[in-house]
Amino acid sequence: MDDKKAVIYDCAKELFIINGFKDTNIAMITEKANVAVGTFYSYYPSKEKLFFEIFLEENIKLKKQCLTVIDMRQKPLEVISHMMALNSEGFRTNPILVEWYDKKVFAKIEKLFREEHGSQSTEFLYDYFLDLVKQWQQQNVIRDDIDSTMIMKIFTAIMNVDVHKEEIGIEYFPQLLNVMTELIMESLMVNP
Repeated sequence: MDDKKAVIYDCAKELFIINGFKDTNIAMITEKANVAVGTFYSYYPSKEKLFFEIFLEENIKLKKQCLTVIDMRQKPLEVISHMMALNSEGFRTNPILVEWYDKKVFAKIEKLFREEHGSQSTEFLYDYFLDLVKQWQQQNVIRDDIDSTMIMKIFTAIMNVDVHKEEIGIEYFPQLLNVMTELIMESLMVNP
């Protein structure tokens, strides 16, 4: 990464952590980075684009941390449940990732990402679990009549339910996620 771009990125990340996405603007970022506004735009077309780049990095970092903690030798239900619990905790405690729960903020950012990446917009969340799903299918632990990519989409859908917890009722979380995960995993298991 170019030095100026790295400084802009680091300063923006610090400001997003302190102020949040909505309360951080490009003028604040450029002032902190000691660069002109034009320099900002030579690296990033918008605040949203920069934030989403930071969001993706934090999300990937969280997933990698989760993978270091999870015992992949456990049964699929335990692996997925543990991953979801760690992921939810990470999203609630990381000031960048917590923006996921602000519908207005994430709608803007997700729209930008969908425009750039099309139908692959949510695959970054669990791509590295795909090999594990395929392995479970080869071991005849989970059903192989459902495509492994579809199973990944099911896991993504479970995680996305968290975004709608206010609509469903906060009092049901995290129990709702646990019940959904258990029911879905039982239906995917060859011998539950």
